[in-house]
Amino acid sequence: MSNPLFQLLGGQNNQFSQMMSAFNEFRSMFRGDPKSKVEELLRTGQMSQAQFNQLQGLARQFMNCMK
Repeated sequence: MSNPLFQLLGGQNNQFSQMMSAFNEFRSMFRGDPKSKVEELLRTGQMSQAQFNQLQGLARQFMNCMK
């Protein structure tokens, strides 16, 4: 019998599963201090303040979902 939660979310190939898979892959390969890396991206212009604000909002939503 399949997992009813996965059925509700649209199966294992749904967008959330894909995002979590990509995040876990990124997390396993990331080295260094995340805060320093983000500050470097902002300082060098590789990330705009608007992109940072959007990322920060998504991170907060994600953390609220994990509580």
